[in-house]
Amino acid sequence: MADLSQRIDTLAQWILESEYVVVFTGAGISTESGLRDFRGPDGLWTRRDKGLSTPEQDWTVVRPNPGHLAIAALQDLGKLAFLISQNVDNLHLKSGVRPELLAELHGNLTKVRCVKCDFKMDRFEDQAECPLCGGRLVSSVVNFGQSLPAKDLAESYHHSRKCDLFIVVGSSLVVYPAADMPGEALHAGARLVIINQGETPYDEHAHLRFSEAIGEVLPPAVARLQKLMNRAG
Repeated sequence: MADLSQRIDTLAQWILESEYVVVFTGAGISTESGLRDFRGPDGLWTRRDKGLSTPEQDWTVVRPNPGHLAIAALQDLGKLAFLISQNVDNLHLKSGVRPELLAELHGNLTKVRCVKCDFKMDRFEDQAECPLCGGRLVSSVVNFGQSLPAKDLAESYHHSRKCDLFIVVGSSLVVYPAADMPGEALHAGARLVIINQGETPYDEHAHLRFSEAIGEVLPPAVARLQKLMNRAG
């Protein structure tokens, strides 16, 4: 495997060259904010499968980490076409990512949705009815066995099929249909970059692979991208 610095340079150059960058994030991006992932060495499901306790997580105190901020910086540089996330922790929105550029496939702990018209809004304790149609408001978080939100899923397929660079950040890529997205991008001819400390089913198809921590890869790659753009500009 090439030297880390060389791979980071390659990633920065590919982002610079790309016209349509899509980023896909999983639980791994939030571990550096203090949240546990699911399938990592000490992940929630790893512990469960070993018969160990799965501690409660305090979602209210977590803050975006440098990985989240690097993705928001891509947006600010005009290099983020779309962001697909499996996370419900609200950290992408906290980091400054614009809602119209984000599909949250598994919902958001801070949002509710209307069961009648699918309108989403911030959660308020005294708000039980949709302000648009009067329908019942429920948590937007998708539980096992429930369908993913149709609009977010359709947008994710659409943007995955349009991109020329697809960057996976902190996902094991085993939960479907979310994990369909890298395959859609590859089928469309996009380059695939995976930044994840554990193995994924797409590793052999990746054009660039990082097993290092996200904070060691994404923030320096975006910093190098910014230098490249300054030189070009």
